[in-house]
Amino acid sequence: MTTSFQQQTDKHKVFISFHHNDEDHRNEFEQQFGHLFISKAVQDGDIDPDNGAEYTSRLINDDYISDSSVVIALYGAETRKRKHVDWEISAGLSKKVGGHSGLIVIILPTFPVIPFDQYGNYKEEILYPHLHPRTAANIKSGYAKVYFWKCNYNLPPAELKDIIHEAHDRRISHKDFIDNSHPQYSNNLP
Repeated sequence: MTTSFQQQTDKHKVFISFHHNDEDHRNEFEQQFGHLFISKAVQDGDIDPDNGAEYTSRLINDDYISDSSVVIALYGAETRKRKHVDWEISAGLSKKVGGHSGLIVIILPTFPVIPFDQYGNYKEEILYPHLHPRTAANIKSGYAKVYFWKCNYNLPPAELKDIIHEAHDRRISHKDFIDNSHPQYSNNLP
């Protein structure tokens, strides 16, 4: 018989990074899959919006990301323009901020392109210009993996719990693949 404590210890701590325009998707994602992980996501009201950018970044790093073993980046139409998403991914990849976190990229239905060529072949590189350079670099290197949630096209399905566990393991087995060399965004892109 599995106890509640055992079920908790089987779960990984996950930080969910997203653009505020995709908050409904984030909420639905947590509602549908939240029982599979321990959420370390920032909730409305957790951080005063009047705080300075440097202070906010430090709070997120110290109180949320440093305690997470996996970062899930939800990518919608405008995510690549958001500096905070880039900072959160950078912090998750940094050994200085609580050790490396695994990285999972989940494409939302609002993502601006469909990653298939004119022949219907999946082409991951079509995604890259619509991601932060840091995110694209870690997919290219093999450290991060891309998944699609509720999109009009589907890749072979995988269980989210298994995906999280694999990302957790990759932070050690694939740590040499981490590319955190891109400069952090200093501002949101227009």
